[in-house]
Amino acid sequence: MLFDLFKAMVLGVVEGLTEFLPVSSTGHLLLLEHFFGFDDDQFGKTFVILIQLGAILAILSIYFGRLWKIAVAALTDPQARRFVIGVLLAFLPAAVIGVFAHGFIKGVLFNVWIVCATLIVGGVVLLWVDRLALKPRYTDATAFSLPMYLGIGVAQTMAMIPGVSRSGATIVSAMLFGADKRSAAEFSFFLAIPTMAGAFAYDLYKSWGQLSGQNVLIVVVGFLVSFAAAWFVVRTFLDYVSSHGFSLFAWWRIVVGALGLIGLGLFR
Repeated sequence: MLFDLFKAMVLGVVEGLTEFLPVSSTGHLLLLEHFFGFDDDQFGKTFVILIQLGAILAILSIYFGRLWKIAVAALTDPQARRFVIGVLLAFLPAAVIGVFAHGFIKGVLFNVWIVCATLIVGGVVLLWVDRLALKPRYTDATAFSLPMYLGIGVAQTMAMIPGVSRSGATIVSAMLFGADKRSAAEFSFFLAIPTMAGAFAYDLYKSWGQLSGQNVLIVVVGFLVSFAAAWFVVRTFLDYVSSHGFSLFAWWRIVVGALGLIGLGLFR
């Protein structure tokens, strides 16, 4: 029990720190689960989704005031209404694929070898995009065009593959579509709210029968730690990428992916 609580704390920290960074929280959690020996437990596979609630509430606690103003303004302001429609458009592709391919994603794609490969490939892509001489047309995440919102949503479906990173897919696609680094990162926050909430609700529904009194305590611990870590990241990430870009996260992905492949090769 104590070791399970320790693992919950470690996984909660990793979830909170990586959920909103372009490094793939699910990929990191799967690698940690594998090397902890937690991956043969069916509840352990569900845990990685359940503790996302802490990260969801962290971002809601920070952006609630702004989101509430947008929701109220949407009744009379066409620009606010267009943004709400844009978020829904961006959310729709992942929602559809997630429902119909849930079994395949969890049963086949949740594979540590795939995670390591996609971490490395994604890191190379992030380095490439970060160094492109792009000329941003958008500096406000609430002012993208509707086709751009939909395009970002389609790109987000790539994050169904663990290791790709939901945040990374949305940030890279937004930048290629014309957003600057800050607005691309901020829209990844906005889109995370319905995407993560939907994934959490659906997985909770699918795994409700696996929850016991002991498992609930483990989830609560993971949730609280995840909340604190995610709150810190959301508060600092936008200022960091505005000044320094994404190269740190790209190299982190490459190093973790390479070390993961080495570890998998050594402990086969």
